[in-house]
Amino acid sequence: MSDRPYVLLSCSMSIDGYLDAASDERLLLSNDADFDRVDEVRASCDAILVGARTVRRDNPRLMVRDQARRDARVARGLPPSPMKITVTAQAMLDPAAAFFATGDVEKLVYCASRRVEHARRKLGEVATVVDGGEPVDLNWVTKDLHTRGVSRLMVEGGGTIHTQFLTADLADELHLVVAPFFVGDSRASRFVGDGHFPWRPGRRAELAEVRQIGDVVLLRYALSPRFGSADQGDR
Repeated sequence: MSDRPYVLLSCSMSIDGYLDAASDERLLLSNDADFDRVDEVRASCDAILVGARTVRRDNPRLMVRDQARRDARVARGLPPSPMKITVTAQAMLDPAAAFFATGDVEKLVYCASRRVEHARRKLGEVATVVDGGEPVDLNWVTKDLHTRGVSRLMVEGGGTIHTQFLTADLADELHLVVAPFFVGDSRASRFVGDGHFPWRPGRRAELAEVRQIGDVVLLRYALSPRFGSADQGDR
């Protein structure tokens, strides 16, 4: 039995691989039908993780939206929405952000060691701050989450976090949604940055599913032998 959760990465990007535009205006890379699919995946998970930049830039709530799904979780003895997690090096986070202010669920902040005390003073009333190492060690983070009862973890970005999970070979499954347009601006954020990835020309990732959802396309990749095991697929 693994000592870390099953890790599912979820991302929407433009045809040319961008997560957003270079401006402050939010770029919608999906549609209502796909947002509902993502909501279903969220409802199947124990925790959702995003990077600190995503908390600052997108101000996400990270809640299960559909009431029937929320009710189904409560009927199984779970909170209405999964635990919320962020990872930060500097603890430059607003305690009034929607990540912290919405949802009666546990919130965890894994912070680099040198900023832990600062983070606890700033965020200690709205979240549990955990020393994640210097720099934050995602391998250790996933093991710590396992000890906290997280068996299925959804990672929603951004690009730095996706890169770190993928290059550390900590991902079991990837949901990659492609929007039908280009951004064409290198100042914008990409799906991943530079790094040494386990999947390369000599070790191709397995494409498990292709699904058209309105005007976007979902590419679902199996990234580890754990894919689909113990009902850990897109349930």
